[in-house]
Amino acid sequence: MAVKLSGGEDDLPANTEINITPFIDVMLVLLIIFMVAAPLSTVDVPVELPVATAKPAPRVGEPIIVTVKSDLSLLIGENPITLDALPMELDIATMIKRDTRIYISADRSVPYGEVMAVMNRMRGSGYLKIGLVGLEDEAQGEDTKAPTP
Repeated sequence: MAVKLSGGEDDLPANTEINITPFIDVMLVLLIIFMVAAPLSTVDVPVELPVATAKPAPRVGEPIIVTVKSDLSLLIGENPITLDALPMELDIATMIKRDTRIYISADRSVPYGEVMAVMNRMRGSGYLKIGLVGLEDEAQGEDTKAPTP
């Protein structure tokens, strides 16, 4: 039960501002939860990737294929190159058109890190459209030795 002692106005004016401190506290707690949970959602699990079953996209012109052989040597088309010479040779092959799609064909025994090193070198020199070459699915009844970009 409240009692009013004076007959006049209240001494304190009404507080019409929103107190956002609890909202900030809740947001910080949610941020911490997501920061802790995000690394847990990226688990390294060894998997064997399946063979591509989709029909290959139609090609425009002759494709430029960078091949990584099992001995880690590189080829552009039929020409052997080194990793250091890759950007210059790509510039020659594409006539300095950085938006040209480049395909990487790597032997199955090549470590993933080596393929990524080639991709990083290509991306570092401005070639961002990179495709990977795989084998067609055996169930389609076509020649499985033909690479499909």
